[in-house]
Amino acid sequence: MYLFTSEVVSPGHPDKCADIIADSIVDRLIIGDPKSRVASEVFVAGKHVVIGGEVTSNVQLSTKEYKHIALDALKKIGYNGHPHFTREECLHPEDVEVQVLLNRQSPDINQGVDQSDGETGAGDQGIMFGYADCETANFMPSAITYARMLMEKVYHYALAHPHKLGVDIKTQVTMDYGVKDNFENCNPQAIHTIVVSAPCVNTMNIEQVRELIMELILDTGLPTNLFDPKSCIIHINPTGKYVSHSSLHDSGLTGRKLIVDSFGGYAPIGGGAQSSKDYTKVDRSGLYAGRWIAKHIVAAGLAKKAIVQISYAIGVAKPTSVSVDTSGTCIDGLNDDILSSFVHDNFSLTPNWITRKFDLDHPSEETFLYADVASRGQVGQSDYPWEKLDELDTFERLKH
Repeated sequence: MYLFTSEVVSPGHPDKCADIIADSIVDRLIIGDPKSRVASEVFVAGKHVVIGGEVTSNVQLSTKEYKHIALDALKKIGYNGHPHFTREECLHPEDVEVQVLLNRQSPDINQGVDQSDGETGAGDQGIMFGYADCETANFMPSAITYARMLMEKVYHYALAHPHKLGVDIKTQVTMDYGVKDNFENCNPQAIHTIVVSAPCVNTMNIEQVRELIMELILDTGLPTNLFDPKSCIIHINPTGKYVSHSSLHDSGLTGRKLIVDSFGGYAPIGGGAQSSKDYTKVDRSGLYAGRWIAKHIVAAGLAKKAIVQISYAIGVAKPTSVSVDTSGTCIDGLNDDILSSFVHDNFSLTPNWITRKFDLDHPSEETFLYADVASRGQVGQSDYPWEKLDELDTFERLKH
């Protein structure tokens, strides 16, 4: 038996609330001024929302407007004042107090980012990792994929049935690979364990909650070749009845769910958060580029899995390094050296290149919104621009 686990949290988790509020601010500013420079960190605790960091934009928002953005985000998440949870059990929007502590971006940083020749330097130094494997149709690892499916099923039920469930939800899936070699070669054998924790209204008993969530699990559409309800270990609200939730009972902070946002622990992470930042911050854009490259490598049939590392120096456009690691799953005739050189030679990976490639300076309802990305995960959703397989022919040439 060789087991591997990933967890996911819903948009109603306080850390995700912080991410979504922060990226709602990013959306508002960049839509109004595509050259906005933003790092709007958010802290949610009790009835308080604190917005701090830096903003340089032609869009000038008042404290009242920032408060409106925060409250609107919370209401969309599901904290919209439903009377089924008391003010002591769950956050109500009319109780929220918003504090704004924002400064302008340092001119020392800005002189390296917005350069006189039109190039954009990296908004910070750092390392980013993209990843893909062949375990699922969207080239994402299985455990986080199925944990997301479960979370989305329970979360959307909670939104539609606020008289039964709250929106502060966690899910977790453990895959059984049988032996380590199957893990290395992206060959999961079964869903071994499922954990779901969701708040319920006080009038429900734990047996009712577990029966309801079990029905949702069975209706999620988990792959039948991997999920056997009779043999899978399933924990539903394992501590018992769970009523009190939201930031009243657990604080939230931007960037604290990096593994949830990326690859569920299957790959390294650079350590820098995506949410709250504009597209010149390579913690965000570098992850998107790394994922796009890794996904193309696997989708083109060049390897079963790929880890792509990209690094930058602050104020410098070109990456300081690009590397590809396929963990020994490369096809015959290729190796990681060849792949690394191919990526380096064919894709500039400057902030400008990434921005143009994925249209990161033009979020919209029609394309993508950063707040939506914050709620659904930074990678792995097929409708994101950085998930499109639009250069497969280029990568497939390496087969010949």
